[in-house]
Amino acid sequence: MEERVSEKFRSLVESAEKKFARVRDLPYHGRDRCGPYFQKVFKAYMKLWKFQQENRQKLVEAGLRRAEIGEIASRIGQLYYTQYLRTSEIRFLVEACVFYEAILERYYFKGSSQDLGLAYKELRFLARFMVVCLLLNREEMVQKLVERHKSLLDECKRTLQDASFKDWKHVVQEIVRFVKADTELVTVRPLRYCVPYDSHPVLLNVANLKAWRPLKLQDALLTSYHHNEVKFSDITLDTFRMLQCLEWEPSGSFHQIQLTDSSADGVCNRPDGFGINHLKIAEAMDDAMLPPNPRKAILYRPSVTHLIAVIATICEELSPESIMLIYISASGKAERNVTSLPTASGALMNSSQPILRVPHAHDLLSKESSVTTDNHRKYGSESHASVDDKGDSVDSSGTCLWLGSRGNGGVNKLYPADILPFTRRPLFLIIDSDNSCAFKAGLSELIFFFFGVFFPSS
Repeated sequence: MEERVSEKFRSLVESAEKKFARVRDLPYHGRDRCGPYFQKVFKAYMKLWKFQQENRQKLVEAGLRRAEIGEIASRIGQLYYTQYLRTSEIRFLVEACVFYEAILERYYFKGSSQDLGLAYKELRFLARFMVVCLLLNREEMVQKLVERHKSLLDECKRTLQDASFKDWKHVVQEIVRFVKADTELVTVRPLRYCVPYDSHPVLLNVANLKAWRPLKLQDALLTSYHHNEVKFSDITLDTFRMLQCLEWEPSGSFHQIQLTDSSADGVCNRPDGFGINHLKIAEAMDDAMLPPNPRKAILYRPSVTHLIAVIATICEELSPESIMLIYISASGKAERNVTSLPTASGALMNSSQPILRVPHAHDLLSKESSVTTDNHRKYGSESHASVDDKGDSVDSSGTCLWLGSRGNGGVNKLYPADILPFTRRPLFLIIDSDNSCAFKAGLSELIFFFFGVFFPSS
């Protein structure tokens, strides 16, 4: 009987892992075409979790370790966090936090310092939990996780002397630096929309524009690039604060329950015995009077080609009554003395791929008509570019944003003309840069120039 239960459990684990592998690397931005696949993955893991709950004693007698239960719970938390990234629904973030906190409080990874593979799993779990707590502004829990991370590294260095944990040391340094920088911004209220501090949307005055229909903020793209910027995982300090400004603070009945109805180990008391029933949380988590959070695509140090591709994907899928917000935080000047800018943690990042520099739209258009000579000279002509000592072209016109060097030494610049095609759709553009004024002027004059050339009044 025990063997049959154990075989069934292993079969469910294998099936759930296969389904998870299919959705793990799918992009977070764009329309949620993968919704049905995620439902299948959630269903597989919930079935697995329920099975191990109902047959816990038999599985333990057959050799089930607590760490294996922790791995399942960690994977479910990871799924909820991934779903938050795709939908920006705060309820999924809270679900992830509930599962992660239960793993921590119930010591599912106890003794991981004796096993290298298990130690890596706990370190990854702690790093993911830190990100979730940062997004939920749980500063005390972040500090607790940092201390646990440090103590685990110390234990591993004593017991697993042949292993290297250099990358994970960088993780601790990153989070400590991030928290320190974030706490220096003293605020008396949350960055998110909060009921005690903000007026309800129905009470706000709205301009009466009869000729225009109201637009809803549906999607937002957040990205930043600064040398040695403060960040943790793929979230920089700039994108972190902007992300919170685009969300509502939880205000539904679940928010009240979590503040008052929690068990001693920090896990909400629920009928299912572990976390929240994700099928019922929608009504309890969200205020029906508030609009949904806009979906957000967060890009960490993208190449210009990748950035433009993501903007194009989102614009293509934007509904007619919606508007898109683009937030770009970057410098207008290249760091000439920096040839490579490695990430602080190889454990959580992927290296950037080299890109090819292609002619900009204004370069091509300047050859079509002699009327465009002045604009060609103004918006990125090669005659106005110099070459530095390392062979990188350096724009001297000051009309671009610098998004960093690439592996082959090429320069990664974003020009006003790169944004121009997307002004066909409602667009709210925020340029957080020392060169934002020049970028604003360049985009405005380009729009005027294009309409003047292709749509003459006579």
